[in-house]
Amino acid sequence: MATVLARPAGSGNKPTQRFDLIGVAHARLVVLLLLFAVATAVLAGRMLWMGIFAGAGEGSGGASGMVPPRADILDRNGEPLARTIDAYSIAVRPERIIGNRQDLADKLHDIFPDTSAGTFYRLLQPTKRWAYLRRRALPEQVAAVNALGEVGIEFPREKERLYPQRTLAAHALGFVGVDGTGGMGAERAFNDRLTASATRGTPLVLSLDARVQAVMESELYQGLSSQQARGAAGVVLDANTGEVIAMASLPVFDPNKLSNETMDARRNDIVQSDYELGSTFKPLAIAAAMDAGVVTSMSKRYDATAPLKVSGFTIHDDHSLGRWINVPETLIHSSNIATARIADEMGPERLMEAYRRLGFNERSSIELRERTGTLWPASWGRLTNMTVAYGHGIAVTPLHLACAYAALVNGGMWRPATMLKLRDDNVPEGRRVFSAATSARMRQLLRLIVLDGTGRSADAKGFRVGGKTGSAEKPQAGGYAHHSLVTTFAAAFPMDNPRYVVLVMMDEPKGNAETYGLRTAAWTAAPVVRRFIERAGPMLGVFPEANRDVDVSELTPLVAKDKGGD
Repeated sequence: MATVLARPAGSGNKPTQRFDLIGVAHARLVVLLLLFAVATAVLAGRMLWMGIFAGAGEGSGGASGMVPPRADILDRNGEPLARTIDAYSIAVRPERIIGNRQDLADKLHDIFPDTSAGTFYRLLQPTKRWAYLRRRALPEQVAAVNALGEVGIEFPREKERLYPQRTLAAHALGFVGVDGTGGMGAERAFNDRLTASATRGTPLVLSLDARVQAVMESELYQGLSSQQARGAAGVVLDANTGEVIAMASLPVFDPNKLSNETMDARRNDIVQSDYELGSTFKPLAIAAAMDAGVVTSMSKRYDATAPLKVSGFTIHDDHSLGRWINVPETLIHSSNIATARIADEMGPERLMEAYRRLGFNERSSIELRERTGTLWPASWGRLTNMTVAYGHGIAVTPLHLACAYAALVNGGMWRPATMLKLRDDNVPEGRRVFSAATSARMRQLLRLIVLDGTGRSADAKGFRVGGKTGSAEKPQAGGYAHHSLVTTFAAAFPMDNPRYVVLVMMDEPKGNAETYGLRTAAWTAAPVVRRFIERAGPMLGVFPEANRDVDVSELTPLVAKDKGGD
C-alpha cells in the first residue's frame, strides 16, 4: 500500500509574504529617518537663523544672551570698576509665613546686623505686600536665610550692578538706580553708551587710574582725620590732555549699599561745590597781567607797606612785610595788597576777560551731569576787580581751578576735563589763554613758591613740584566766618616738563600738634599733596631726580628772605 503526502494548501507563498513584510518595515524606517532628518534640519536652520539675525540685531557683540544688559566700566589700565552680575536677592511674601514673625525678625537681624529687627518685623506683617529683605545678598547670607526653613521667603536671581572696588572712586563712578539708569557720575553721564545694544558689549574705559585714585583717597583720609576737617577733596589731571586721573571727595559712600543715610556723602565737591579759593587765584591774575603788558618785569615793585583802603574796604596781608615788593615776592609771600595793585593797573575789563577765557563764568566742562555753576560777580567794579585777583568775591569748583592751572603750566592751552581715556589723536586742540612765554615764566614762579615760599611743605624731593597755597574764610550771612577756612594747594609736577596737575582742598581743617595748631593751606593742604606725589609719582611714570630742576637762577636774586603769606 502506498502512502501519499499532500502539501498544505497555500504553503508555497510563505517566503514571499515574509519578504514583503520586511520591505514594508524597511520602507517605514526610512520614512521615519527622513522625517527625523528633516525635523533636525529645520530646527538647526531655525537656531542658525536666530543666532545670525538676532545677533545682528544686538550689534557686533554677538547673540543677545552673551551681551550684558549694561557695559562694564574699566579704568585706563583695564581694572574693573563696575560690572553687571547675576546676584541673589532675598524677598518675603508675608502672607505665606508659617513661623513666629518676631523670632524670624530677630534671626534676620542676626544675619544682617545693619538692619534692625524692628524693620524686619514690619516687613513681615501679614498686611504687607511682597518686599525685598535684602538685595545683592552674599552667598553665605543666602545660605543662612535658607537654613531658617521659612517657606514665605524667596531667593530671586536678578541682574545687579557690582562695584568690586567698593568705595573707590565712588563719586566719579556714581551708581545705577533701581530703575536701571545711572544715578550720578559716569553711570549717569554715559548711561546711553552703557545700555545701547550696539555698544554695551564693549566696556567703557575711563581716564581714571585705580592705583592713583587709591593713593589720593588714602592721603585725603589721613589729612581729614588728623586735622578733624569737615571734608576733603582732590583731583589729578593730565596737564596736556585734560584727562581726569583721579577724583575724590570725602566723606565717601559705597555704591553697592545705597541708603538714605548716604545722601549727603554722595555730593562730589570737585564738581558740585563752589568755593572762594583764595590765593590760588594770584598766579592766574599775575599771568593775565603779564600777557596784558601790565607786568613787564619781574623786578617791578609794588607798595605793600600798609593796608590798601578802597571804597571803605581794607585789603591787608596776613603777614605784612611792610615794604615794597616785586613780582616773585608777591607770589612767594602771597601778598593780597600787591596782587590787588597789579589787578588795579589791569582794570576790570582785561581781568574779567581772562577769567572768562578760563571758564570761570560757566559750569565746568566735563561729562558729569551734576556740575554746579559758579558765583560770578554781579558787578565788576574797581574793588571787585582787586579782590577777585586774590580769590575773594568769586567762587568756582576745584575742577575749574585745576583746568586753569593745567593751562597755566602746559604752554598756555586750556582744554576741557574729561572722564574718558583719550587716544593720542583724540586730544582736543583747546584754546590759548596764556602765551607760551608767560606759561614758561609761571612754571619758574610756581616752582619758586615751593622752594622758598608758602608751598615749602609740598616739596616732594626730586619731583620738581610747583604750586600755590590758598586759604579763604568761608562766606556766611553778613560777611565771612573767621574760624572756618577752606584751604587749597594747587600744584603741578614735574615743573621742568609738567605732566600732571594735583589739587587738594580741605574743608574747615582744625589744625593739630603737628601743624602747631595752624590751619592755613601751607600746613594742611600742601603736605597732603607732597605725600601724594611721593607715592603716586612713580605710578604715573615720574621718578625723583636729584640732579634735575627748573632753572630759577634769574629770579632768586630778586627774593629777600622774609617770612609771610598763607
